[in-house]
Amino acid sequence: MAIVGPTAAGKTGLAIALAKQFNGEIINADSRQVYRHLNIGTAKPTPQQRQQAPHHIIDILNPDQDFSLGAFLALAKTAHDAILSRKHLPLLAGGAGQYVWGFLEDWNPAETLPDDDFRRAKEQEARESGADAIYQQLRAIDPERARQLDPRNLRRVIRALEIFHLTGRKPSEFGSRSPAIGESLIIGLTTQREKLYQRIDQRVDDMMAAGFLAEVQNLEQMGYSLGEGPLASLGYREMAQHLAGEISLEEAVQRTKFQTHRLARRQYAWFKLNDPRISWLDALDPTLEDQAAELVADFLSEASPVRS
Repeated sequence: MAIVGPTAAGKTGLAIALAKQFNGEIINADSRQVYRHLNIGTAKPTPQQRQQAPHHIIDILNPDQDFSLGAFLALAKTAHDAILSRKHLPLLAGGAGQYVWGFLEDWNPAETLPDDDFRRAKEQEARESGADAIYQQLRAIDPERARQLDPRNLRRVIRALEIFHLTGRKPSEFGSRSPAIGESLIIGLTTQREKLYQRIDQRVDDMMAAGFLAEVQNLEQMGYSLGEGPLASLGYREMAQHLAGEISLEEAVQRTKFQTHRLARRQYAWFKLNDPRISWLDALDPTLEDQAAELVADFLSEASPVRS
């Protein structure tokens, strides 16, 4: 089974609560929580939370290492099968739609070897014409994949163009979506958009109070290049701009909030409110855990544990 939805909706807390109640283990489906040292800025489960339920695919890479959909799927399937062998309940939890659907629908992603010359050429184009010019190239060949990406995430935009360059196929064609998933329960968390934005803003404020800026400074002191790879992602990018003297801390915080709002909207492109496969629950409902537990109990009573 899976717990999905936009950032700051409360997926981690619900996953832990359900894991404790149903003898479950959590498979992380967040694309940034796989990296060590990226703790505060990724809202990674705390050590205390991870003691409450086993977590998989967290803290497995350094911030200068690459991670792909294919790598995630291999690790997730291995973790899933191991969890089932222990007669526990696998709980996939996270907001990376590509990872979630790739696992649930058993995608066969494009695992092409990197074309370094192509990448360097596109990076040079971006320096000369701006990242948006590269993003517009992707929009022209594959509007669906473009909608799912942050235009400022140049690395992922170039990767999508690279797949098209190497295969002649749209990136969105790999792992085409099936109309049915089979024996899977998908619980979605959502709430009114303004309330979600308020939760996002409060989370960013809490991150800053917890030492997010110091976390980014520490990463730089460790020798990692700010603004590259995972450290070009939301929040880390804005803190790096502040540390470079490009923007004030107040502006960095506001940009982080605004860009996280945009992320939530993109996540709804992956997890649609009218998708009949998803059982949507109000993230702010005081009976949320009871409602989710009832869905899980009904699912377990009806489905054989082949692929949860």
